[in-house]
This record gives sequence, structure tokens and C-alpha cells, in this order.
Amino acid sequence: MAEAERIIGTPDTPGAGGAEPEQSGVEEAGAPAEGTRGRRRIAVLFTVAALAYVLDLVSKLIVVAKLEHHAPIQIIGDWLRFEAIRNAGAAFGVGEAFTIIFTVIAAAVIVVIARLARKLYSLPWAIALGLLLGGALGNLTDRIFRSPGIFEGAVVDFIAPKHFAVFNLADSAIVCGGILIVLLSFRGLDPDGTVHKD
Repeated sequence: MAEAERIIGTPDTPGAGGAEPEQSGVEEAGAPAEGTRGRRRIAVLFTVAALAYVLDLVSKLIVVAKLEHHAPIQIIGDWLRFEAIRNAGAAFGVGEAFTIIFTVIAAAVIVVIARLARKLYSLPWAIALGLLLGGALGNLTDRIFRSPGIFEGAVVDFIAPKHFAVFNLADSAIVCGGILIVLLSFRGLDPDGTVHKD
């Protein structure tokens, strides 16, 4: 009984039992380290997501206030301009007839990422999922709050490269996060920090 109390109830009390107390101390010191490591990765995920979301939101507010119903602004000659458009479809103007479906998909992505965050120990995965989460939240905000109605709102796009679809910062975050996830998967790195080789 005294031995059980020493191991479980009083981990900070120096023991005189030789190797066993040292082993117990190592295990107990390792457990908080694992928890801290996990919390740090979750913090990175939500920090990246918040940054991507805020940048997207602010850029759209500026575009709607200053650029909508005005002539496009040439940024790099004919190669890049800012032009405000409303997109009822998915990223890059795809599938405008399925606005509600894309809204549901975006919400599902957010739920999946939030659940995956509990097992997140990899910094690169935290960054990738943060980009996905921030981008999904940015476009979902438009779907919910912009006209023509709730869950049917059109997304504000404004980055218009030559010979390419018009997009926004949320789309950019989603694409960058997706590319990073593909690269991490090819390298065999899992969200929990383990590496597997097929």
C-alpha cells in the first residue's frame, strides 16, 4: 500500500527504491511533455486558421467597399488585376448551381479538422490544416451572410490573373493547405507525428 501511494499519489517525493523511482519519474516527466507538444500543435493550427480567416475577411471588406462596381485595378500590367466579382460556385467559379452543397461540404471540412485536431502532433500538418480551416471558414462566412440568402450567399473573389479564374485569399489558403497535405502524405508523415513507409 505504501509503495502504491509512493508511485501514484506522491510523484514528486524523492524515493529510495533504486531504479524503479527513476523509471517512474521518466514516465511521468514524459506524459506532460506529450500533452504540451499536442497543445502547441493545436495552437499553431488555430493561429494559422485565424490569420488566414482574418486576412481573407479584411480583404473582402475592402474589396466590397472600394472596388465593387468600379473598374478593375491593374496590378502587374495585363498579367494581374484586382476585379470584384460574386461567385456562387466553388473555388475558381466551378459549379455555381450547387451553392448549398458547397456550403455543406465546407462545414463538414471544418468539423473533420476540429476532430482531427485532438490527435495533432505534427507541426507541418498543423499549418496545412490551419490553412484549410481558415480558408473554409472564410468562404463559409460569405455563404452564410452574403446575398442572396443564408447558405446561398455568393463568395467575393477579386484576384484575377491573366487567363485564369478569379479567386480570393481563402481559395489560396485552401489550395496551399491541400498541396502541403499531399506533400506530407507522400513523405509518409501522419498528423500524429509518426512516419510510415509503404
